[in-house]
Amino acid sequence: MQCLILAAGRGVRMGELTNNTPKPMLRVNGRPILEYALSNLPDEISEIIIVIGYKGEIIKSYFGDQYKNKKIRYAIQEYLNGSGDAVWQAKDLLKDKFVVLNGDDLYRFSDLEKLITSEPPALLAKEIDHPGRFGVLKTDDKGHLSEIVEAPQENCGNLINIGAYLLDRKIFNYELVKKSGRMDEKEFGLPQTIMKMAKEYKIKVVKAEFWQPIGRPEDIVKAEKVINDFLSN
Repeated sequence: MQCLILAAGRGVRMGELTNNTPKPMLRVNGRPILEYALSNLPDEISEIIIVIGYKGEIIKSYFGDQYKNKKIRYAIQEYLNGSGDAVWQAKDLLKDKFVVLNGDDLYRFSDLEKLITSEPPALLAKEIDHPGRFGVLKTDDKGHLSEIVEAPQENCGNLINIGAYLLDRKIFNYELVKKSGRMDEKEFGLPQTIMKMAKEYKIKVVKAEFWQPIGRPEDIVKAEKVINDFLSN
């Protein structure tokens, strides 16, 4: 199975920390965030495709063409037009079934195992206390995705999308959807495109036990405190 890792962004919320380094290469306890992501991939993953963009040569130079017996290939997202566009840049490299992960988030091995043993399409979700700045997921009585509410202003649940998906090539049958739905929006969202797919396919929502996003400088400090929990599978 292939794993597609989205690692093209600069991470503007990191401020000066990413002036010379792409966000996935920032260090947590001395190791790049992206290296933790690669080290925790299930054995079923035999090939890794990394979508690079901002200072992508740093990522390519560090990891080369192999990591722990897993082949690595690269796709380039020249213009940072969102997660949907990033997946489309790797379209010609992807086979039938593949996992998509954010390269600057930490996912636990056991959660990824649960995801990849599902039937595509599926996604990982996590219950958190303060979901306001994330995409909140609504599900039907069988645990399938029914709606994604982005950055909700009102309480509509605490189960959020954490950017980990199990897909197959059927996703490419759908036109990319712009994040806000506005015609002038520059970014194409993968979650928004998946919701288009949800009109024809049941999308399983798999609950994760652990997730640590790293979007702001203070998240690096948080990650350093929980990294042993992340590694405990």
